[in-house]
Amino acid sequence: MGSVPWDCCPHGAWLQTSLQGYGWTPVNLGGIALPGSALAGPCMRTGLMQGGAESGARAEDPEGVPGNDLGKVDGGLPGIFAYSLSSLRMYNKIWHQTQEALNSLLDKESETMTESQRNQGFIFQMLATFYIKYVQIFRNLENVYDQIVHPQKRLLIRKILDGVMGRILELKNEMVELELTEFHYFDDILQDLKLAPQQLDIPIPKYFLKEKLEVIKGREKILAQILADTGLDMAEKKYSVKSIPLEEAVKLIQIAERARQGRLRAMFMKQIFLQEYRAKQAKFLSEKVADLEAAALQIQKVWRGFHQHKKTEKLRQEEMIFLGMNPPPLFNEVSATIIQAEKVTSLRNEVQMKHEEKYREALVTIKDDLKLIEGPDIKENLQDQIRHWFIECRNLTGTFPDYPHVEEGGSAIIFSNKTPQQVTEDILASQEEEEKNKKNKKKAKKPKKPKEDKEKKSTREKSKEEDEGWKMSPSVFLPTMEEGNNIYKDMWRNRDESWNFPQDHDPELIKQEKRKELESEIRIQVDELMRQELKNLKLAVNREKEQPVKAGKKKGGKKKKKGKTGKKGKKDTDLTADRTIESLYKELVEEGLLIRALNVNLSDYIGEYSYLGTTLRRVSIEPMPSLLDVRQLIALYGILPLGSATVHENAPLVKSLLLAGPSGVGKKMLVHAICTETGANLFDLSAANIAGKYPGKDGLQMMLHMVSKVARQLQPSVVWIRDTEKTFYKKVPSAERMMEPKRLKKQLPKILRLLKPDDRILIVGTTQRPFDAELQSFCKVYQKIILVPRPDYASRFVLWKQIIQRNGGIITNALNISCLAKVTDGFTQGHIVQVVKGVLTDRRIHRQNYKPLVAAEFVAALTRMSPVYQEEEESFKDWYAKTPMGKKRALALTGGTTEKGKGEKKEKKGKKEKTKK
Repeated sequence: MGSVPWDCCPHGAWLQTSLQGYGWTPVNLGGIALPGSALAGPCMRTGLMQGGAESGARAEDPEGVPGNDLGKVDGGLPGIFAYSLSSLRMYNKIWHQTQEALNSLLDKESETMTESQRNQGFIFQMLATFYIKYVQIFRNLENVYDQIVHPQKRLLIRKILDGVMGRILELKNEMVELELTEFHYFDDILQDLKLAPQQLDIPIPKYFLKEKLEVIKGREKILAQILADTGLDMAEKKYSVKSIPLEEAVKLIQIAERARQGRLRAMFMKQIFLQEYRAKQAKFLSEKVADLEAAALQIQKVWRGFHQHKKTEKLRQEEMIFLGMNPPPLFNEVSATIIQAEKVTSLRNEVQMKHEEKYREALVTIKDDLKLIEGPDIKENLQDQIRHWFIECRNLTGTFPDYPHVEEGGSAIIFSNKTPQQVTEDILASQEEEEKNKKNKKKAKKPKKPKEDKEKKSTREKSKEEDEGWKMSPSVFLPTMEEGNNIYKDMWRNRDESWNFPQDHDPELIKQEKRKELESEIRIQVDELMRQELKNLKLAVNREKEQPVKAGKKKGGKKKKKGKTGKKGKKDTDLTADRTIESLYKELVEEGLLIRALNVNLSDYIGEYSYLGTTLRRVSIEPMPSLLDVRQLIALYGILPLGSATVHENAPLVKSLLLAGPSGVGKKMLVHAICTETGANLFDLSAANIAGKYPGKDGLQMMLHMVSKVARQLQPSVVWIRDTEKTFYKKVPSAERMMEPKRLKKQLPKILRLLKPDDRILIVGTTQRPFDAELQSFCKVYQKIILVPRPDYASRFVLWKQIIQRNGGIITNALNISCLAKVTDGFTQGHIVQVVKGVLTDRRIHRQNYKPLVAAEFVAALTRMSPVYQEEEESFKDWYAKTPMGKKRALALTGGTTEKGKGEKKEKKGKKEKTKK
């Protein structure tokens, strides 16, 4: 394979000069197709090898892919340039564009923070616009963080990415509090911003699993081993087959064989009949005189009609493909370009890991070098600076200062980025403050104002708040995003990286960072020396002995008080202090309380967007949420906080989640998807599962202690309570009394109270009969309630298409999917999956080329199933209207406020109390 000429590439001369020092020579890779290949020049098809073809990938290899010693060259750059210059430039360009968009968005947000608004429609439009723009930035940053290979850039991007995720959750919380509903529709705003609804999809960051892949794999191996040892592995469990007597078995075989012979006999008889019929027709036609012209005309007529029909059909198909109504040919087959792009992505991930390892090594080596070379100079400078401070204080105040304690930060408090002049000014200012405080102490205390004045003040404050109107609540994540944005502006926006072709770490940046760390370490040593020096100076100059500091006694006293208060925490004693986490984990698996999550992604929850949500709300009709609205809420409330520790600690905390909906709508699948996307452990505390396990109060306490301890140690964790209405039954059915379904009713609120922002634990309940539970206690436990509806027409259309194709079906013009979607109104995703799997057997899949699939085949299987009727869906809506969020929403729609509702409740309670008396 010949080498690529350097003149044909705009970057050729630069590459040639910059890589001669490494000893790299260009070779042709046979046209590796990368993401963003439209931006690439001929240099995209150029690989780099050190020392000729033998040290890297072989030159005669047409693909240059793994398996040919890719990336095994030591020194310089990787063995083959799987990530080309144009690809790296593309991701850097996306990052710079995203940062500019984020910068402008932060400026707009800082302006709106101070402004007060009263128009609710305008406020929602503003919040929704910010939300949509942050989602776009989140999508770009997630893609860039996954693909960029520079380790120091990735650290900054990760910081900003977590900030953007947290801000999205904050804005969602603001919209929920404003609109008093979990579901929001942005049809009009998307139209104004010229965005497709698919661009609102919340992506799941790949680093959630990538960063702890080894831990997850190790945990899965241990879980599989325990399940195999105890015989609880459902995948390997063989279903028991009922044995039948020999005579019955012989009869069944005889029936099947006789039926087969009967079918063959009927087919032979049909063939004989057709042969006889053809013979009779031939005799009858031979008697007539053949008209050759009429025969030729007939043949031409049939042939021309057939030919024109084929031509018209082909033109129609081309037109439908052009309009986007039909998929193009080979649409379902994976193209070679996508396969190659996936290979390049995996290679880029390997390069990421190598660069990360080099960066970690460089952090240690550069710090050691700085300690040897610059350490003594830093020590001398700090000592001179502190001595100068001693002399200045002595000259200004007449006495030497007290040295700051270690707990306070030592000399770092005084000299934190300050010049000697600023230090002297601080000393004078502190003196003036002390004098003022002494004067204030001498003055008599002012008399307390009466209660009337306080009441007047409170009424004034309330009136001021009413006049001010709505203001956006302060954000925790805006400062971190602004900090990251400022670092980007100072460090990366205009940085020249022409020397850093492989996008490895920048040693100068590491030196700047490690100098600060080294200075803080040396400062601790210098502080100890200078404290002793200060003592010697005081003894020598002032001739005063150092007296014990009184503040130390106070601190000791405080510690004793803390010890007294600590006695109250006896309830949180560790019941399993003598046991390891591994033994607790094994016991929970053996008892069936810790189960294996199914490998299901959130993207497998198929559905379509609700395109008429805003239109219906304008006409005061509350739309039923679509399946993708539910999927988005699961991503926001379940996956993003569990996946990122910083987001979970600082974002609005969601401790519990309830999924309510009819059977078959995918509640169980969503629970397993949360675990799969975050790598979380799954604990099953449903009433049926814990029945008979750990009996009594002590047993229940031990079980919950073990679950919470393992869940905290191996977080993130999901605690699943299936059929959770049984835990909160109004009246326990007589058939279920032995099961004790209400064991967890009093314990769940206590567990929720103990959960802190540091604990990435989510309690998820699923129910198909929420109306059987006590509403008040039910809503106290579950912070967020999500109604999972049956699929609408658009979702059913997508479901039929996707599920048929995933199960090996081929969609042709003979299969009317629109008809299937219309007929299956009321049927759930579970029904559709069951029907498709029942129809598409192995035999039917093989016969598709001869006999295409028809809608009637699926409709026949549906007749044996009962759908979800409109009345059942209305009962779910009525139940949700009784929940706290539903009541608030109903009051807001009727023109009332939540405060009025609270006042009415209080009045009613007062009346009841009077009647009782």
